[in-house]
Amino acid sequence: MAFYLKGIKLPHRKHTANSPATPLPPVKSVTIPTSMHIGAPANAIVKKGDEVCVGTLIAEAGAGLSSPVYSSVSGTVSSVGEILLSNGSTGTAITIESDGKMTLDSDITPPVINSKEDCLNALQKSGIVGLGGAGFPTAVKFKTDKVIEYLVINGAECEPYITSDTVTMLLKADMMALAIETLVKYFNIKNVIIGIEQNKPQAIANMKKMASALENTTVKVLPSIYPQGGEKVLVYHTTGRVIPEGGLPIDQGCIVCNCTTIAEIGKYLKTGIPLIDKVVTVDGDAIQSPKNVIVPIGTPIKDVFEFCGIKKEIAKVLYGGPMMGISVPDMEKPVLKNTNALLAFSKKENFIPKTTACIRCGACVNHCPFGISPVAILKSYKENDYLGMKKAGALLCMECGCCSYVCPAKIPNVQNNKLAKLALRDEPKKEVK
Repeated sequence: MAFYLKGIKLPHRKHTANSPATPLPPVKSVTIPTSMHIGAPANAIVKKGDEVCVGTLIAEAGAGLSSPVYSSVSGTVSSVGEILLSNGSTGTAITIESDGKMTLDSDITPPVINSKEDCLNALQKSGIVGLGGAGFPTAVKFKTDKVIEYLVINGAECEPYITSDTVTMLLKADMMALAIETLVKYFNIKNVIIGIEQNKPQAIANMKKMASALENTTVKVLPSIYPQGGEKVLVYHTTGRVIPEGGLPIDQGCIVCNCTTIAEIGKYLKTGIPLIDKVVTVDGDAIQSPKNVIVPIGTPIKDVFEFCGIKKEIAKVLYGGPMMGISVPDMEKPVLKNTNALLAFSKKENFIPKTTACIRCGACVNHCPFGISPVAILKSYKENDYLGMKKAGALLCMECGCCSYVCPAKIPNVQNNKLAKLALRDEPKKEVK
């Protein structure tokens, strides 16, 4: 399975690696979407005029894949209505005018854990989802009857600029240790592996120190090759196991959690405070003072940028990193549960290169972690050949962007792959084998 060793070398640009997590001063208001995770939106249970505190439940988890939502400030609900989300869809959001006091809800108490069921209930009530960017409800991952041989903790943080996970590994080892001990105990996990890229020596040292005090917990130092933090790639490089197309880590005896997710679990177990804020890396050539900032969920992006300072006109904003991040249409959009970075770029850094004809050099295939061919996918897509798209590996694409990055013709390969995946998913009546 050597193809998992493929990928690309990227400039790290970890300007904020030594930046402590600085709290954002109290904000005037927050707008908190009820859908900040994969699955069904949460259901709002507050109305205009209601008084809330930090940690007050404002939206209950919906059916199936869902996660509850809590207030990140204390104050008054000013509206509950539809907003345009950054992905172009609409969803319900709750806007709260802050009183500036950040008063903690008096009902918050640490959960009592005496069984696997207690632990699952705590994970569900915490509101925690995958904080590396995917947003998969964490409780759902652990609702399995299968043997968990490996808990793989993702500390790779392979995208340029982002260092919020590094901050977690440096400053929240005690919370991570509590979560690991609890999860291992109640889910009978056999082994814990923390995967970290080798360009984070301080985090590696701190995690090794933590791991030495825990049973069956080790740190795996990984090459700094993007996309090392991809779920399938990480599982292979830490355990040697292969997750096939359409498969899940648990099918191979693995559960993968981001290191910040693990730390948030520990915080909830110790304090009972649900997921209400995030450490966010703020960087980009338009930012005056790049830093890691502790931001209440729902805070407008503009407030975060103003706190860090803006030195150039902002032409583009990203949720996340430059490889897999999502372009944000305006700076009124809020910080979400799974926002690990906010990047702001000037016109100099934001441009679309001219595309030329494909020269069949094979660079896209050679650098793809899974060896799939964007050229073959695009050909099948243009011909409405659904079976061809499937056979070419469209659904295996993790949208890491390696193919676009290395293409000398500047063809938007990853965008083409996304279109092919959407076409396949929108054709449920087609027989695709």
